[in-house]
Amino acid sequence: MSKSKIQNPKSEIACGGLILCGGKSTRMGLAKATLPFGDELMLQRVVRLLGQEVSPIAVVAAGGQALPSLPAEVLVARDEREGRGPLEGLLAGLTVLAPHCNAAYATSCDVPLLVPAFVREMISRLGNHEITVPVEGQFHHPLAAVYRTSIIPAIAELLAADQLRPVYLFDRCRTLRIPVSDLAAVDPGLTTLKNLNRPDDYFAALAEEGLAADPEVARALETTRSGP
Repeated sequence: MSKSKIQNPKSEIACGGLILCGGKSTRMGLAKATLPFGDELMLQRVVRLLGQEVSPIAVVAAGGQALPSLPAEVLVARDEREGRGPLEGLLAGLTVLAPHCNAAYATSCDVPLLVPAFVREMISRLGNHEITVPVEGQFHHPLAAVYRTSIIPAIAELLAADQLRPVYLFDRCRTLRIPVSDLAAVDPGLTTLKNLNRPDDYFAALAEEGLAADPEVARALETTRSGP
């Protein structure tokens, strides 16, 4: 069985992956995609981990954003309009993936503790739904979710109407909302959902993996870390 295909009683899912990395990293202070994490950069690590479960992978960046070196097979897409949130990135990523697969697991570039088994579990639950998304109460995790490429027109319509919140998409499409407690069996620490927004998040994730921060990077982040 190909790592990008999961047999489902009702359908066969050919699943790719997409990684959004076009955010401004304001709270971090440095571009998150290029922060060192061991012997890799953050985006490189997420590509590698996600690639254990899905193929192909598309990286969605802002227009003009520089990216670190990536495997040749990784597809690169650009946000058509910046500052429009995850729906804009989902549109770009799903569009470039549509010729290759019929669904995609979407994540961001700042989850270096992503657990591949979490991705596999989310895909396995898709069935005849158009979206599977983890939820904590009323809060949804749109960048730890699986989306069918068939919803591209729905995303485009929402963007055209300036309805930018992902929940509008979840309400419009056949969405399976999965409580995060149901996913703890495959990811006990739910680290797949831990985005690194601030320097302290980054240093804590490095420590969790037994890695040291690069001294120059640590110094560069110190101003942000000690700020409000």
